[in-house]
Amino acid sequence: MKHYTSINDIENINSWIAEAKDLKANPLKNKALGKDKTLGLLFFNSSLRTRLSTQKAALNLGMDPIVMNVSGDAWGIEFEDGTVMNGTTAEHIKEAAAVVSQYCDIIAVRAFPTLTDKEKDESEHVLKSFIKFASVPIVSMESATGHPLQGLTDAITISENATKKKPKVVLSWAPHVKALPHAVANSFAQAMQKMDVEFVISNPEGYNLNPAITKDTPIYHNQEAAFKDADFVYTKNWSSYEAYGKVLNTANDWMITKEKLGNAKFMHCLPVRRNVVVEDAVLDSDSSLVIEQANNRTYAAQLVLKKILENV
Repeated sequence: MKHYTSINDIENINSWIAEAKDLKANPLKNKALGKDKTLGLLFFNSSLRTRLSTQKAALNLGMDPIVMNVSGDAWGIEFEDGTVMNGTTAEHIKEAAAVVSQYCDIIAVRAFPTLTDKEKDESEHVLKSFIKFASVPIVSMESATGHPLQGLTDAITISENATKKKPKVVLSWAPHVKALPHAVANSFAQAMQKMDVEFVISNPEGYNLNPAITKDTPIYHNQEAAFKDADFVYTKNWSSYEAYGKVLNTANDWMITKEKLGNAKFMHCLPVRRNVVVEDAVLDSDSSLVIEQANNRTYAAQLVLKKILENV
């Protein structure tokens, strides 16, 4: 594997999950693999779990991580070709990516969407520019349209906690105070489509995700109907895809409650706004898997880095 930028880079998700579990049981067994190798983590946006878990994953493999907050600590980067750079950007991605490649053996990038320009966001111009102009492998730590490290993490977590051969998994929209990207929901949907689960999506009218990603996944606009007999409820807010980036309504009655959840396990990528997205009674209960998910972020990232190191 050269790059990891999408859940679709995973050929066999079941074998990946098994390997991740093996790493979790013995996280330091491949410590020699990354000896004298450097991982560069470039953050165009804020992060907590992704930043720390990816560094921990690198350390578990014997790598040396270097972290940079690009937007605050580096020159403004220009991504367009042929631009007369007489504005706020001082360095072109052609030089920036090539230079970082001299310092790092793998580059991991986190860059959120604009949520104003669908065509630009779906072009993945930041991520694809690094792939084009860097000379080393690229890992997505969340891009405009996907969060493949989180998607792999969620697949691992469901596999660990499933009590039946084919569990029912619901991806449910929930309210939020601002417009959020589609990346986590997209990658979760793609991960579930690769697993042997009964997968459905639940969201209000106007909040359907990109049909090219959801494909033939059943979509319910009635949350109660979607939750019937659910084993896992994965909750995430996202803005409208059709009316791109817009908040059409707050739909506060879509907040996750203990009553709605029933016997299902609750999942969320974090951070989560208590009593907006989900009530305290859910997060503070034994039904919540959010801390387990956060822990598994390390082993998802470690598996991705291991597979890349084995091929460089």
